[in-house]
Amino acid sequence: MESLPEDLLSQRWDLKRASAWHDSLGWLVGCNFIPSHAINQLEMWQAETFNPQEIDRELGWLAALGMNSMRVFLHDLPWEQDAEGFLTRIDQFLNIAHRHGIGIMFVFFDSVWHPFPHPGPQREPEPGVHNSFWVQSPGVKTLQDGKAFLRLEDYVRGVIGRFGSDPRVQVWDLWNEPDNSNANSYGPRDFNPEKKAQLVLPLLARVFQWARSAGPSQPLTSGVWQGAWTGEKVAPLTKFQLEASDVISFHMYGPLPLTRVSVENLKPLGRPLLCTEYMARGVGSTFEAILPYFKKEGIAAYNWGAVAGKSQTIYPWDSWQNPYPPEPPLWFHDIFRRDGSAYDPKEVDLIKSLTGRSRE
Repeated sequence: MESLPEDLLSQRWDLKRASAWHDSLGWLVGCNFIPSHAINQLEMWQAETFNPQEIDRELGWLAALGMNSMRVFLHDLPWEQDAEGFLTRIDQFLNIAHRHGIGIMFVFFDSVWHPFPHPGPQREPEPGVHNSFWVQSPGVKTLQDGKAFLRLEDYVRGVIGRFGSDPRVQVWDLWNEPDNSNANSYGPRDFNPEKKAQLVLPLLARVFQWARSAGPSQPLTSGVWQGAWTGEKVAPLTKFQLEASDVISFHMYGPLPLTRVSVENLKPLGRPLLCTEYMARGVGSTFEAILPYFKKEGIAAYNWGAVAGKSQTIYPWDSWQNPYPPEPPLWFHDIFRRDGSAYDPKEVDLIKSLTGRSRE
């Protein structure tokens, strides 16, 4: 890895500032949001398929649960296509969310799923397969081409430059699961998983530097998700994520005992905790088991999935090996059907009771 600027890690927020940010917003609860018409980030954000009416309708359903924050993935290709148009659509999205009382955590980059994104029309979903065409940002070819990094720098600086002091934005999540090998889906045939962390780490450090230099008023984070988070076995990339982030974000799709262990491992860092992915019913990560615990601990909670749609995350991860029938016996993610009815009304009642919406 190339050497980092000496002051990079020293630039992160001190504990007092991080705690003040957490206290000012209260308990953040929401989900990872993509509108049901979109198979991936590109279909959400490209001008031809951006759908503010559907976004408004679906955010309304989530706001009615008492959700006050959404984690939303951006992508570098809409910036390359038409930066000003992309910023305009982001602003329009933020206006819609704000009308519903919802703040936003934007995600810049993502190492998960399809490694070769392309602009323009996106393919149709593969029947019965979870996230069959979610795309990485940047794609593998860009990740391997240092000359392309200038475009990525313009993207990060440009978006934060426009919205870095905007109260509608709550957090910047710089990179989702940066060392994910996609071994369960695309895997080694499209990318060498042993090399991925080595390629991503220096670029992630640059992304933090670009974001810092843009001077945002919101905190920066990149979430840990696999391997050890404490002790001598912490991987270099994970160590950097924990040391560079203003607030600590993590993913945990395990049942409550494993979730508790994860939280206890991160608490000694003394920073606000945000679980940016949880809730996979088939593996014991359920609203009933996890969400009351997160509220008790003051941990921001973002389940995966909102309205069942073209991303097809009602199907479990193993659908890549064995596609499922049109409606699986147990939904993996998501809360609502496309008509706005709840998959499980008891879950909706629980969420409302925890957010205080059931008393209104």
